[in-house]
Amino acid sequence: MARDADAARALQPVPLALAGLGLAAVAGLGYGEGGGKLALAALIGGGAGASLYHASFGFTAAWRRIVRERRGAGLRAQMLLIFLACCLSFPLMGGWGEASGVAMSGWVLPMGVASALGAFLFGIGMQLGGGCASGTLFTVGGGSSRMVVVLAAFIGGSVWATAHWEFWSALPRTRSGVSLLHALGGPEPALAAMAALLGAIWAASAVVERRAHGALEAPRRTGSLLRGPWSPTLGALALALICWLTFVTLGRPWGVTSGFALWGAKIAAAAGIPVQDWSYWSGWRAGGLERSVFADATSVMNFGIVAGAMAAAAAAGRWAPAPKLSARDLATAVAGGLLMGYGARLAYGCNIGAYLGGLVSGSLHGVWWLAWGFAGSVFGTWARARLAMDPPLSPRPAV
Repeated sequence: MARDADAARALQPVPLALAGLGLAAVAGLGYGEGGGKLALAALIGGGAGASLYHASFGFTAAWRRIVRERRGAGLRAQMLLIFLACCLSFPLMGGWGEASGVAMSGWVLPMGVASALGAFLFGIGMQLGGGCASGTLFTVGGGSSRMVVVLAAFIGGSVWATAHWEFWSALPRTRSGVSLLHALGGPEPALAAMAALLGAIWAASAVVERRAHGALEAPRRTGSLLRGPWSPTLGALALALICWLTFVTLGRPWGVTSGFALWGAKIAAAAGIPVQDWSYWSGWRAGGLERSVFADATSVMNFGIVAGAMAAAAAAGRWAPAPKLSARDLATAVAGGLLMGYGARLAYGCNIGAYLGGLVSGSLHGVWWLAWGFAGSVFGTWARARLAMDPPLSPRPAV
């Protein structure tokens, strides 16, 4: 019945046209600032937004469901996405990229107190806010008024953290990052090790679900490629393609939240706050404050995600912003956004840049982020229960 109702929804031509024009404008402005590479980045972002929306592919709900409902389909889809992305990124970093004449490098970053705390805060924030970094962008594009508030707070939290960068960067951490490709001697053994880790998480989620429910939940099926919905497997395949295209086009993994910090810093500077004097914005980051946001590949991709999700929502007949928010919705949106923004800067990124980007780089800091981010998500899920943000669970049948 639900699928029939989805099929009966009329395509919305006006928001679809606006989304298309917006994506074209972002691609054009990106081209003007950085040539074809940034124009292509905008289009890749548009594909990411449409894929995220049609597959409802979020890290937040998947982590909450495994903790609260003992359902792991979303978590297993994440493992599939990461493995598929690693299948190309590891060889590219292991020699394919150099052979093709394109410089490619992953993100191999240190692990320490600040990154652990940042990931933990992000995990709490994603549950209170109701979306992660990519989830915030695609739901904003999909027409969620509440997530506009989350995004604004996310931007504020991001630039706020850069004001304290000197303090956090002085806390204990490893001297350098750990790359599986270097530690294990190449892409093949590194990919085998990553497959073992991801497979263990996949299997553990299946065991938890079977013990709680007796069987795995039937996966959502793909309805329409253009109008959705998509199955989690199709969503994982599409997003793996986004990861590959980003790696080949930009020479590095997909990232999201550095763009938020840049937007916030530009707004703060326009308001007279001397962000250029903060240590975070010295060195190579100083140029970002002086250039257009359309010269920043991460920002261009982010704008593309919003436009792509808006187009997907309009194609599905579901773009319908509702500006009315309750006091609880507003408070949790602000709190969640601030925690995610602040935490992402401390943890070198979010679920995309630090978790997904770290793992597809073969860096152990991605595993470090996963452990602390998931712990924060567990706490955030408990907080949601205390705030009655989720409907009561139905009694489980005896297994």
